[in-house]
Amino acid sequence: MGCVMRLIPMGGKNMTQKPILSIADMSIVFSSPDEADIEAVRQVDLTLTPGKTLALVGESGCGKSVTARAVLRLLDKNALIQRGSITFEPKGEKPVDIAKLKQDSLPLRAIRGNQISMIFQEPMSSLSPVHTIGDQIDEMMTIHEGLKPKQARERTVALLDQVGIPGARERADAYPFQLSGGLRQRAMIAMALACKPQVLIADEPTTALDVTTQAQILDLLRQLQADFGMAMLFITHDLGVVAEIADEVAVMYLGDVVEQGSVFDVFAAPKHPYTQALMSSIPKMARKADRVRLSPIKGTVPAPKDRPEGCAFTSRCPHAFEPCPTIRPARTDLGNGHHARCHLLTRVPVEEPA
Repeated sequence: MGCVMRLIPMGGKNMTQKPILSIADMSIVFSSPDEADIEAVRQVDLTLTPGKTLALVGESGCGKSVTARAVLRLLDKNALIQRGSITFEPKGEKPVDIAKLKQDSLPLRAIRGNQISMIFQEPMSSLSPVHTIGDQIDEMMTIHEGLKPKQARERTVALLDQVGIPGARERADAYPFQLSGGLRQRAMIAMALACKPQVLIADEPTTALDVTTQAQILDLLRQLQADFGMAMLFITHDLGVVAEIADEVAVMYLGDVVEQGSVFDVFAAPKHPYTQALMSSIPKMARKADRVRLSPIKGTVPAPKDRPEGCAFTSRCPHAFEPCPTIRPARTDLGNGHHARCHLLTRVPVEEPA
């Protein structure tokens, strides 16, 4: 079945609102005792604005989850934010550079799960199997807001009801394995929203769900964002999901943001060859009945250690030419907040001989 996308320009939102989270020039390296440091994320710039959703899209292995986890400093022990900043500036408070906070420090713990929350891809690997759903959500509010157990439980029941879990009070006493995949994901969303965060990071929260449940979860996230006014960073490899939920999209390849702009601009006129290839790879119904036409991207994403000095997409790009492997493309401003990194955008056309 073909993928149907609805491209709707997001109106009615304050487009000039000040960003609440700004990632600037961030690079992340992984160290190894046997090899040289490997750069997994290269000089990434992203901004999140209250009430809006930025989708970070790309194939597996392109650095999307590493970028997202860096915001909450949930990286592996051998990972290091080598350069750049992650500036968090909630309304009425002084800005703080999360990249400079000490791991497990009180300021960082005050932000994690409280002001910035995260929904993970697979609830069963993130929820404790030996504690009830209610106890896990209660704990968030007793730790961060100092609520008494009875107060926390009433809030938990209200949250479970708000995210559409039937019989919320009884379900609060259930263990994760007693819930379906869709209900577990709703429970995780409730946990992420327990302390009314200002930023929500959703790391492929619908990937393991069937299409009907996926649509319900996307609708729920849209409604909750409208209710809470949160900024949302949505990680996915599904362009159909991007079209459904996002205001802006950043296309990531091998740790590099190669194109970024409004969903409408990027989808209507993609400029980077990788973005164009992603768009072409969406299944389309062919003219003959019961046929789906596929245009897969040739090759695979290289390992980060094999990234060329220049454009990361060089080895798979059908338009690559001389400077691509050795010189990193500059970020070209295409207007209206749309920009891309590609030498084709600055290439001077060669005049044909008379």
